[in-house]
Amino acid sequence: MSANNDQLVAEAKRKASYAAINEHVTADTKVIGIGSGSTVVFCVERLAQRMKSESLSLQACIPTSFQAKQLIIEAGLPLSELNQHPTIDVAFDGADEVDTSLNCIKGGGACQLQEKLVASCAKKFVIVADYRKDSTVLGQQWKNGVPLEVIPMAYVSILEVAYGTIHPPHYLLFPNGAPSPTYHYTFFSTHFQKLKALGGKPTLRMATRKAGPVVTDNGNFVIDADFGNIKDPVALEKDLISIPGIVETGLFCNMATWAYFGMDNGEVKTRKL
Repeated sequence: MSANNDQLVAEAKRKASYAAINEHVTADTKVIGIGSGSTVVFCVERLAQRMKSESLSLQACIPTSFQAKQLIIEAGLPLSELNQHPTIDVAFDGADEVDTSLNCIKGGGACQLQEKLVASCAKKFVIVADYRKDSTVLGQQWKNGVPLEVIPMAYVSILEVAYGTIHPPHYLLFPNGAPSPTYHYTFFSTHFQKLKALGGKPTLRMATRKAGPVVTDNGNFVIDADFGNIKDPVALEKDLISIPGIVETGLFCNMATWAYFGMDNGEVKTRKL
């Protein structure tokens, strides 16, 4: 990306963030969820400006990552945590991609678990993004796959399950302890048919400027699974989260109610459900 394009994208992020903060933070807003990533930087910037110039009664900002926590502290905003404020008036966060129903792929920054926790506790979840993130279906423009936060001890089995290469035990037992090849076949063939149908191509996300994999703020690994265009993200999310060892997925379905996209022409496109 050229310097001019970098400037264009940064300005788009700024305008989307400013528009969202201006519209959804009012004198009645007490608790705000602060997402993670490059776009949220501008949300915090605008919020700090308004805190200085207006009589906002903001009591707490809830971070979704180490980065978000540092942004809140550096901006002089009131820092708190989810356990102290489990009900959030409004949460702002970026996205890697957003479809026409405001379903999102998030987790490019490996913060999806805490982001989803905060978003799920918000009365209103607002997405801010630039024009590159606006898609008809998920997977149309974002080609890095769905981020899956996984328990480190399970990452190999999850990778192999996603490829369908794990071999089940030779038998399972009936409740009376007798081996049951029939039960074994039925259970595992159903399970593997389901996984094969998902069509994922998973890779363990490796770190840069550090040997080994990316480690999340929660001490977990991230697997990026490419499913191509995702026509039914709700069903896919349910299938993924049912796999043992996957702590959370980067599919945020039926959560956002507003989205602000900074466009390359300087305007802000708004989508509301």
